[in-house]
Amino acid sequence: MDELLDLAPCGFVSFGDDGGMLTVNANLTGRLGYDRDALIGRHVETILAVGSRIFYHTHLFPLVRLHGKAEEIFMLLRAKDGEQVGVLCNAVRRERGDRHVTDCVLMEVRERRKFEDALLQAKQEAERAHQALQARTAELERANGLLESQALELELQQQHLEDQASELTMQGEALQSLNDELLRRGAELEQQRAAADEANQEKSRFLAVMSHELRTPLNAIGGYVQLLDMGLHGSVTDAQREALGRIDRSQRHLLRLINDVLNLSRIEAGRVDYTVESVGLADVVASVMPMMEPQIAARGLLAEVSVPPAVIARADTEKVEQILLNLLTNAVKFTGAGGSVAVTGGNDTSSAEQVYLRVSDTGSGIPSDFLDRIFEPFIQVDVSATRPSEGTGLGLAISRDLARGMGGDLTAESELGRGSAFTLALPKDSST
Repeated sequence: MDELLDLAPCGFVSFGDDGGMLTVNANLTGRLGYDRDALIGRHVETILAVGSRIFYHTHLFPLVRLHGKAEEIFMLLRAKDGEQVGVLCNAVRRERGDRHVTDCVLMEVRERRKFEDALLQAKQEAERAHQALQARTAELERANGLLESQALELELQQQHLEDQASELTMQGEALQSLNDELLRRGAELEQQRAAADEANQEKSRFLAVMSHELRTPLNAIGGYVQLLDMGLHGSVTDAQREALGRIDRSQRHLLRLINDVLNLSRIEAGRVDYTVESVGLADVVASVMPMMEPQIAARGLLAEVSVPPAVIARADTEKVEQILLNLLTNAVKFTGAGGSVAVTGGNDTSSAEQVYLRVSDTGSGIPSDFLDRIFEPFIQVDVSATRPSEGTGLGLAISRDLARGMGGDLTAESELGRGSAFTLALPKDSST
């Protein structure tokens, strides 16, 4: 099937509901300048221009999911060298195996040039025919009826060519009008994108200010609780000490929530600084695991670590530790007694320029229809009707943003009732 697709005169891409590309043909990879392996598994947004990424989320993908197909949709692809390529997209969503797959045929918009070339060719043919007519007119002076019939035939041919030229001119005008409309729509989409970016920046600034305003009184509450617990304002009974403990735990919980919101707002506002250096992933795991061992022991879990010392990334050590701590905290929280949590690492077999760190567990897992949303802010997974909700639902959102800020990514795989695996991909240290 792939060989047949490679023979197609147009581009072809197939991707799942999670946006991950499953198949691309040679026509598309050659036009965009990518290797096939560099695209398979990556999100379809990789080959979309900025405006088309927004259009994909707001129009194309919802349309395909609602109606099962979309026809003659204009989009801009982004080649590896930054060139934007206009295409008409015809998409069909099908159920293939145990998943839904969207197949897209991408036809590059070249019709205007084709008609302009045809018009020029027609005009040149008309000119040559006119010259031939003049030559034959001279022969008419030396001939009789046969030459007259030939002259008449030439006149009919010229009229036919002129009719073709006129038709091509009208088609060229129609294509020009279509191109102008596409440019206008592109400008509108760019304005909408700019407005969305501005609204997002305003939201981030508001969250940052409010987080700071809320942390001040919460820190004060924590301080007064400690003073009371120390007995500086008089003796404290056991019942009062228990109440103070509850207040202290609640204060710390609220402070963690606000810190998560503040961290997210900083990332979205672009105010996070990265100190990129050579980072041994085995060293990062060694520094984080002791912090998790009490929780792992309390839950009765088995911890396994397998990260070779030679796995070196170019990243910010503190940010990698924060991501790993978030992933391990989630793995422990959603894994029952007797289960296991594993941390593995190595060189990414799908990309020679990346290394990976993977946290997997044998816990409750994530529903397949929920897997696409777990990296969205404030989204929490709770597959148990009795488990209390904890946290902000920001840990994974922050972790993925931090990973992408270092030139990497964070992805998830899961099967309900059989556990989850989160993979942190980072740029490989080229000196190793």
